[in-house]
Amino acid sequence: MNKKFVDVYSGSEVQVILLKGLLENIDIEGIIQNDFQSGITAGFGGGTVNTVRLKLHESDLKKAQPVIEKFIKNQ
Repeated sequence: MNKKFVDVYSGSEVQVILLKGLLENIDIEGIIQNDFQSGITAGFGGGTVNTVRLKLHESDLKKAQPVIEKFIKNQ
């Protein structure tokens, strides 16, 4: 089964790592996409320092939504 990833949050790297940790506490695995770091590694600038996104499996969105909303509210 091919799982589709969707963007659920973007912000600073620290914020994204914190949210990813909160989601892992309820058994939701996500991936971090850091366009800025990827651009530097490839030898060119890409995005900004805040161009860091957390992606989740589409099937986990409903379970993750309350955690994401609480995280955003407390920012």
